[in-house]
Amino acid sequence: MQKSVRYNEGHALFLSAVARKEGTKRGYLCKKAAENSRWHEKFFALYQNILFYFENEQSARPAGIYLLEGCTCERAPAPKMSTTGKEALEKQHYFLIVFGHDGQKPLELRTEEEYECDEWVEAIQQASYSDIIIEREVLMQKYIHLVQIVETEKVAANQLRTQLEDQDTEIERLKAEIVALNKTKERMRPYHVYHENEDPDIKKIKKVQSFMRGWLCRRKWKIIVQDYICSPHAESMRKRNQIVFNMVEAETEYVHQLYILVNCFLRPLRMAASSKKPPISHDDVSSIFLNSETIMFLHEIFHQGLKARIANWPTLVLADLFDILLPMLNIYQEFVRNHQYSLQVLANCKQNRDFDKLLKQYESNAACEGRMLETFLTYPMFQIPRYIITLHELLAHTPHEHVERKSLEFAKSKLEELSRVMHDEVSDTENIRKNLAIERMIVEGCDILLDTSQTFVRQGSLIQLPSVERGKLSKVRLGSLSLKKEGERQCFLFTKHFLVCTRSSGGKLHLLKQGGVLSLIDCTLIEEPDANDEESKAGGQVFGQLDFKLVVEPTDSPSFTVVLLAPSRQEKAAWTSDISQCIDNIRCNGLMTSVFEENSKVTVPHMIKSDVRLHKDDVDICFSKTLNSCKVPQIRYASVERLLERLTDLRFLSIDFLNTFLHTYRIFTAATVVMDKLADIYKKPFSSIPIRSLELFFATNQNNRSGEHTNDRSPRLCRKFSSPPPLSISSRTSSPVRARKLSLHSPITARVGGLDLTSPLSNSNHNTSQSAASSPTSKIIPESPQGSEAGDMSPCRSPSTPRHLRYRQPGGNAVCNSRCSVSPASAFAIATAAAGHGSPPVFTNSERTCDKEFIIRRAATNRVLNVLRHWASKHSQDFEMNGELKMSVICLLEEVLRDPDLLPQERKATANILSALSQDEQDDAQLRIEDILQMADCPKAECFESLSAMELAEQITLLDHIVFRSIPYEEFLGQGWMKVDKTERTPYIMKTSQHFNDMSNLVASQIMTHTDVGSRASSIEKWVAVADICRCLNNYNGVLEITSALNRSAIYRLKKTWAKISKQSKALMDKLQKTVSSEGRFKNLRETLKNCNPPCVPYLGMYLTDLAFIEEGTPNFTEEGLVNFSKMRMISHIIREIRQFQQTPYRIEHQAKVTQYLLDKTLIMDEDTLYDLSLKIEPRLPA
Repeated sequence: MQKSVRYNEGHALFLSAVARKEGTKRGYLCKKAAENSRWHEKFFALYQNILFYFENEQSARPAGIYLLEGCTCERAPAPKMSTTGKEALEKQHYFLIVFGHDGQKPLELRTEEEYECDEWVEAIQQASYSDIIIEREVLMQKYIHLVQIVETEKVAANQLRTQLEDQDTEIERLKAEIVALNKTKERMRPYHVYHENEDPDIKKIKKVQSFMRGWLCRRKWKIIVQDYICSPHAESMRKRNQIVFNMVEAETEYVHQLYILVNCFLRPLRMAASSKKPPISHDDVSSIFLNSETIMFLHEIFHQGLKARIANWPTLVLADLFDILLPMLNIYQEFVRNHQYSLQVLANCKQNRDFDKLLKQYESNAACEGRMLETFLTYPMFQIPRYIITLHELLAHTPHEHVERKSLEFAKSKLEELSRVMHDEVSDTENIRKNLAIERMIVEGCDILLDTSQTFVRQGSLIQLPSVERGKLSKVRLGSLSLKKEGERQCFLFTKHFLVCTRSSGGKLHLLKQGGVLSLIDCTLIEEPDANDEESKAGGQVFGQLDFKLVVEPTDSPSFTVVLLAPSRQEKAAWTSDISQCIDNIRCNGLMTSVFEENSKVTVPHMIKSDVRLHKDDVDICFSKTLNSCKVPQIRYASVERLLERLTDLRFLSIDFLNTFLHTYRIFTAATVVMDKLADIYKKPFSSIPIRSLELFFATNQNNRSGEHTNDRSPRLCRKFSSPPPLSISSRTSSPVRARKLSLHSPITARVGGLDLTSPLSNSNHNTSQSAASSPTSKIIPESPQGSEAGDMSPCRSPSTPRHLRYRQPGGNAVCNSRCSVSPASAFAIATAAAGHGSPPVFTNSERTCDKEFIIRRAATNRVLNVLRHWASKHSQDFEMNGELKMSVICLLEEVLRDPDLLPQERKATANILSALSQDEQDDAQLRIEDILQMADCPKAECFESLSAMELAEQITLLDHIVFRSIPYEEFLGQGWMKVDKTERTPYIMKTSQHFNDMSNLVASQIMTHTDVGSRASSIEKWVAVADICRCLNNYNGVLEITSALNRSAIYRLKKTWAKISKQSKALMDKLQKTVSSEGRFKNLRETLKNCNPPCVPYLGMYLTDLAFIEEGTPNFTEEGLVNFSKMRMISHIIREIRQFQQTPYRIEHQAKVTQYLLDKTLIMDEDTLYDLSLKIEPRLPA
């Protein structure tokens, strides 16, 4: 049992030190001793309600403490002394402190000066809190009095209620008596004449009746009012008023934030920019703050209007305020558009120490409440969405017949339109900034990236094989090259160009002198080696079919070949698919331009604009102002039918649309619907393709031109065909393929297939010479293999970019051959090159029908193969998880192969897609997640101390990337990781989260296993070094695993351990934590990933947060049932970034001894065990 009160001496010493320095009253006083009644001089210090006294002013420890709360202090008369000591006593002034609790003797003190005595008495009287105690007693008396009044009123109310009930009973009794009396009077005096003077009792009864009628009426109205107060309408009005009040409070807070931004940052920095040694320029100030001052003035006016309306409550009319505000909110467009640039300028300015010091001084202002400048610059970004949400809530509680309903709906629609415009401008600006960021990374600069139509597609590391003469590079030579060091290239793919860069030792990028900037117009992609090419065949065996070629044939310089090696088959498929799509788009656009520029006034942009379905809003589609890679407005909302129609439109194919559609189609349709649409396009192109698309395919110019020759022997001889720039590839003399000439005299067969491109040509030389004479504008010279029939098959390339077509300028020599094959692009060009040229050609309807049908069939087949090729190469998981879909695609491709009119390039592309679907997509050279789980079952071979930091970091990175890349992108749709059945819906995301927790627990458990301080400190330093190596390896997930473990309460509280850690390790840890900090939605990590080159392991939680924000903030479908394709595009962008990091593997050798340690779950302790162990290692200090 506790016998004495515990006394915290340390706390008392701290308070005494504070009292000696900052006490209310300090000085020497004489204190009367209780034992011998002698006076001793002590140094007293008063702090709040505690009085300390010391032996002297230099004493560190107090000699005594008095608690003054509840005491009284007053002057005391001098004690009676002898006459000899009277004169000395008169110079002394006494005062007495009487304590409020029993058992404490009064404290007698004295001073030599009277004013000091009065000051001490007044100070001690204030420290006793006597005024507060008296006021409390007064308030308690008032409270008791009010309680008594309330109780009395309750009793009186009950009495009145009882009286009213008694009166009701009495009234009912009187009514019954009155009725009985009336009946009695009528019976007794039926013939009695009514007297004018009524009975006084009757008058009294009437008065009582009148009183009761009034009382009943008032009671009825009271019930009506109470019912209305409890009605849903009144509840809705109360919620509406509360929303308005909250909006006013939010607007007040927002105006205050803008006021701080302008007055605490903008205006002081303007003054600093005008100083003699400015830490920042006026241009940078304008770039950072933009038009924030104008925004502040606008919202101050709006806020004043809101406060004026609140003063007129309960009449709340807000619609006219929004009518005034809406036209002026366009100023937000400039701020939102340049917000990211503003933060970049601020980050650059912070590199200046003077500016950084000045900015921290401004941020330390009490008004900022610890918030940084970046925080204040972010507030205006959310104001327009906040208004939209507020109006949405306001309309939800506004009746349809309300006077403000229509005005508020109009304001909400205008704000949503403004928000969409701002979103589109931000997207466009982000693309430009991405290009500029890459341009700044390149030392020499790159002018092509300054083109606003240049859209970034992908980036990554590839190995460039040395370019040598044919046959000089043997198989032994290929195997002995140090490709990783000498040939590694950082590659960037854009919609029009392909950049190849080298990275110097300092990390800077340099464009290659030859082949650094490749124009995709001049490129031909060769994905697989030719079966007849021994060199390509040998190279493919050495590099595991991971290489692909870009044949570059510029018009003003010799041709050359760039051979690139991908790190994996998935990475190669992704690169070749994107490059092929870019080349297809460029060549299709260029081909259509060349077709229409000379023969029709309808150019490509005008042709697209002439179809309003491509860019005009309709009931089932809505467009934004942002243009996609095909220079067509992006789709914002659309029905499923319109999206499928855009997917199969033959005029263009946008990469971003195709990626977005294939990433997100599960949300709004099914794979079988997409396959049925593709099958319909292939089997019945005329009935499946919109009529408007077919009309524009054969758009003609009605203006006749004179002076042109026609040839009535064949309708094709009258068609003028000028070589289109995208296809003007000069033939190479070093090619073993002999040139041949395509004759335009091929007869049209009777079959429904149009051109017979395989029939032998009789008298070809004679016909060719006549054709050259009659049509001197151009000569088409396709290349053909030598000799045998088997040579007709050209090397495998992109389906719509065949290499066997070559165009030469007039005057070139041509050699005829017996066979000819035409690509879909050339067939389209031949069919439409002279549309509307000169006088209309005279040929039969059957010829015209066959011609159009052949072109449409080839274009439709080409489109279907392109979509399927992209689907199979970049979204192979769809077919691995859906066997029925895979079989339907295989059946369709086999049907395509049976088409007798199929061109060689189409046949080869179909076979490649079938081969890709048939082979195992998983790369055997890469570890799988199942292998990881099996490793954990092996016996432990190593301990933590025997493993180096480099080995741990590399294997952690390898494991993290294997787990990260195993997540199928389907799991990122629908927020499955937040559902109740998340384990079944998103098993791989859950495994990734579990792996993150296990690694973090392993780090914490390993540190806590050490019993001595030195071992724990060295272990922490080693883990910090592992985290830094993970950062160098771009494994930011591993960095977060380790830093989160070190920040756990069980480890963070170990002060003795952290005191042993070196300053360098602590600084390194702070740097790592700042990199992966969640502040500002992982702002620093996002900036790091933006400048990071794969391979990389990002933190998955950052992307899941983004996806959850998109899913919760935006619906999948509009109120009209249209697909919100803008949301799908945002989801697709995030998934594409994740897959970019998934598809680039690490070149790290697996070490079983390290992974066995990392996956040993017997070493992991739970959170409670860790904290209990932490308390045993370093117990809590006593309170």
